[in-house]
Amino acid sequence: MEKISRRSFVNKFGIGVSASVIATSIPSFLSAAEPEHIPYNGKKINLALCGLGIYANIVAESMQGSEYCNLAGIVTGTPSKAIKWKEKYNIPDKNIYNYENFDEIIKNKDIDMVYVILPNSMHKDFVIRSAKAGKHVITEKPMAIDVKECEEMIKACNDNKVQLALGYRLHYEPTHLEIKRLGQEKVFGQVRYIESLGYKTYDTIAKKPVDINSPANWRLNKKLSGGGPLMDLGIYCIQVSRYILGEEPISVTAQFGTINDKNRFSETEESISWQMVFPSGAMANGNTSCGYNIDRTYASADYGSFELSPGLSYGPYEGKTSKGPLKFPPIKQQQKQLDEISKVLLANKKLPDHITGEEGLKDIKIINAIYKAAETGKKIIL
Repeated sequence: MEKISRRSFVNKFGIGVSASVIATSIPSFLSAAEPEHIPYNGKKINLALCGLGIYANIVAESMQGSEYCNLAGIVTGTPSKAIKWKEKYNIPDKNIYNYENFDEIIKNKDIDMVYVILPNSMHKDFVIRSAKAGKHVITEKPMAIDVKECEEMIKACNDNKVQLALGYRLHYEPTHLEIKRLGQEKVFGQVRYIESLGYKTYDTIAKKPVDINSPANWRLNKKLSGGGPLMDLGIYCIQVSRYILGEEPISVTAQFGTINDKNRFSETEESISWQMVFPSGAMANGNTSCGYNIDRTYASADYGSFELSPGLSYGPYEGKTSKGPLKFPPIKQQQKQLDEISKVLLANKKLPDHITGEEGLKDIKIINAIYKAAETGKKIIL
């Protein structure tokens, strides 16, 4: 497939708010696209990263060169990390916080937004504390452990008149925007079946299995994570099914997989499969595991199909449709996500629904229903 520029991509596929997209239940991932890129030299959103683990490092590296967002502060419980990050990113002492003195950020006018990249069970606390400090907030997905926590987070941000965003990096990635368009605009007719698989047996960043005694293994601690691979990887499978169809599931069934490593998975599932039924009659099968490696999304429609493999990881993404190859130039996903969120905030506009706490709440409702279905063996109506 010939290389496609950003401008020709927009012109060809019409990314932005169109009548066909507005009519769907999940709104367009992007506001109206600029006809051409004009360098921006205005005010930036000053961001503080809260939690300096593996993914925070990816975010920090990706956002270097960002036009609309600046890494201005850090929040960490590890003093040695504070020293390292201060030197690497030239962070002033006044913008460095720990988990105990974090609330003092309310006095810091040089921080506009906090990005919470902590274990899932800590999201609620730091989102609410950020909101009370008058800071806009991004939190990593999944949004929280349960529905009640999500609702409390949304309320705190609304009460304090700040905006809450979720770290849905794929909502701004061109290949995923295209499969969303193919599904929602019914390019191959009504999508009838989706299969989305997200498996991981080891840490793809470190290139080795996660050490059971390592702090990085918090995802296998149910108190911190809320669950296993469904919370970590399965949320991507749920998301891609929802935005390909532009519908919300009406029921789910689910099954836990076999636990092969009883030491590592004493608290959480090792693998889980689920089935979602949508109002159109479409069926989505999802499967996620820490026991094997597959990364694929496939959709079958009335007159054709489309697929990505890899489909949900950091890419680069490659796929095909019934009409030929599907491939777009890779982007810095985290930088694009932060730039698009920051542009909205700088314009004093409301964030689009697809990136807000309400979207995160929808995912948690589905995740909780999947766990309930697997535990009870019953169909759960949403």
